[in-house]
Amino acid sequence: MRLNSLSILNYKNIREAELVFSPNINCFIGNNGMGKTNILDAIYFLSFCKSHSNSIDSQNILHGAEFCLLQGKYTLGDQTEDIYCGMKMRQKKQFKRNKKEYERLSDHIGLLPLVLVSPDDSELIQGGSEERRKFIDGVISQYNKTYLNNLLQYNNALKQRNALLKSEKPVDDSLLDIWEEQMAAFGNYIYEQRKLFIDEFIPVFQNYYSYISVGNEQISLSYHSQHHDRDIKTKMLATRDRDRILGYSTQGIHKDDLEMLLGDYPIKRVGSQGQNKTYLISLKLAQFDFLKRTHNLSPLLLLDDIFDKLDSVRVKKIIELVSGDTFGQIFITDTNREHLDLLLLQLEQDATIFTVENGEISC
Repeated sequence: MRLNSLSILNYKNIREAELVFSPNINCFIGNNGMGKTNILDAIYFLSFCKSHSNSIDSQNILHGAEFCLLQGKYTLGDQTEDIYCGMKMRQKKQFKRNKKEYERLSDHIGLLPLVLVSPDDSELIQGGSEERRKFIDGVISQYNKTYLNNLLQYNNALKQRNALLKSEKPVDDSLLDIWEEQMAAFGNYIYEQRKLFIDEFIPVFQNYYSYISVGNEQISLSYHSQHHDRDIKTKMLATRDRDRILGYSTQGIHKDDLEMLLGDYPIKRVGSQGQNKTYLISLKLAQFDFLKRTHNLSPLLLLDDIFDKLDSVRVKKIIELVSGDTFGQIFITDTNREHLDLLLLQLEQDATIFTVENGEISC
């Protein structure tokens, strides 16, 4: 897959840009706060129908502007795709594929597989379980439409059950039965798909970490779910009274978590900054590998300031990886030109370098 060009109008701090990309490496150089990350976020938006950093659409519009536009022209195999997004203040966004508007935004997810490695990934380690579930769901939803639909249905059933639990009026237990039945059915499917994914994902992830760290450290992932014993309906029934007191559902796949270990201990507690960064980059490169196999094409790879907090050995190993044949089109940002020069020296491919300053982009 390839992103050939990107048009931006009034997105974050970028007033206007018309960018034509190399099919190989595209580098964005500039100081912090200049808009490099916003370019990557615009590309991310066209894949996922939302910003990576701000889920409130109106807040992604340039301050003082009434609307913003994003348009990307892609090549997928022998097909061309024209993806358009328009957002206006206080209005629903428009999302179009080849000039035809989507009825449901979820229909777009997975068409343009993409992996973003970002400083915000630290929340996967430091944040709560919701961040780690989002990571799992984000990968599986890009190749399994049934999973995404089941997830949406599960979240609706969960919302309805929670509303009944919070009700100040007496609630007929048969209503709770209905939503619990749906939570169990959709949840069992989601659990099975998550388990299959994690089992296949772990060895790929470990291989990337071992390569970058030169095999000096042992890491692992452990999937925790209340669905492991398959009797979630009984658990929900048993905790109804307690859930009524709390006002929310304590059982279900919305409580799943992914434990991240360095040796025998949570990396959150014992990992250095370099080890945490290596762990996160390895997770994302394994995600890329997984999506490439399931889609039978190379996702876009977006690397935002990935060399920070890494020693020279790990930087060298990452550069060796991304300059190889495994990856397709890459978009990379950095404030340090030396890292990119080192990367470009190892490439036998063309690269395009953009300079970003106060939202202005030049090539």
